[in-house]
Amino acid sequence: MTGTKEHILVIRLSAMGDCALAVPVLLALKKQYPEVKLTVLTKPFFAPIFEGLPGVEVKDVDTKEEYKGLWGVLRLGIQLRKKSFTKVADLHDVLRSKIWRTLLRFANVPSAHIDKGRKQKKALTRPENKVFKPLLSTPERYADVFRQLGYSVDLAGGAFLPARDLGAIKDVLKVDWSKPLVGVAPFAAHAVKAYPLDLMEEVLIRFNAEGYQVLLFGGGPKEEPQLKALEERYERATSIAGKLTFEQELALISHLDVMLSMDSGNGHLAAMFGRPVVTLWGATHPYAGFAPFGQPSAYQLLPDLKQFPLLPTSVFGNKTVPGYQDVMRTIAPERVMDTVQGILRA
Repeated sequence: MTGTKEHILVIRLSAMGDCALAVPVLLALKKQYPEVKLTVLTKPFFAPIFEGLPGVEVKDVDTKEEYKGLWGVLRLGIQLRKKSFTKVADLHDVLRSKIWRTLLRFANVPSAHIDKGRKQKKALTRPENKVFKPLLSTPERYADVFRQLGYSVDLAGGAFLPARDLGAIKDVLKVDWSKPLVGVAPFAAHAVKAYPLDLMEEVLIRFNAEGYQVLLFGGGPKEEPQLKALEERYERATSIAGKLTFEQELALISHLDVMLSMDSGNGHLAAMFGRPVVTLWGATHPYAGFAPFGQPSAYQLLPDLKQFPLLPTSVFGNKTVPGYQDVMRTIAPERVMDTVQGILRA
């Protein structure tokens, strides 16, 4: 089982948070089975997430151009069959990955795939007869895939990436590096997962008054102007949007003293470096298994569940329930500030 010829193809194409959640699992696997070779198959944008893992190769797959459509998927599958893979760990379990692992199975390469727990997640989020209990975390679901393949991966104790070299970042960003570095990622893919901007500004006012150096994370045509406006309003706030490459953003995140994030990708990126992460939760809930890896439950700030008993209303925050648009307003800015200050003082 643990001979030098073992070579596992690990499939996780996207998304950002899900890729980051795989990192501690792969680190633990390599620590326990250093002789096993790993090749991670992912989309080009997410490749830098995995490039810091020792002894792990990364193959980025452009599914929009080079391997577009069914013929592209089949062509890549044929190429994968020619490699030296002895097992396939499918951490994604989508149509593409199912085709690839099936083609490899025809070449006598065994595979295992993630159990996403859809039935349990539906019970957690349904409005009636809700089963409100913590489900298996995503990293544990990933680890179970490797356990099915014969590797007893143990996530206890945590495994994190070391901080990366800042390189030219200090020349690009004009910030006070001597102050506590607080990352703030105020946005999320869905509105019901984002802390109201007026409340976030109350938090930023307090951060500014305490002398923290705030680094604002986000991007895209909608978010960049808002981050720029916050940067202009607060002396110690600096927007990262559009100034750094993704590789540089990862390096910067690895040096944060604390990250304040929604239930979104930036929190997971900070957690894979072992940085403290305070998360604000709206329509979603840590019980679904997507809390940042290795973070205490005290860092996960939730709305008033007595006032909003239907929470969580969805796993990904993509459902709007009447009357539940403002659940995050029950998370007071003072509570956010106290949690962050507690981490920095410790």
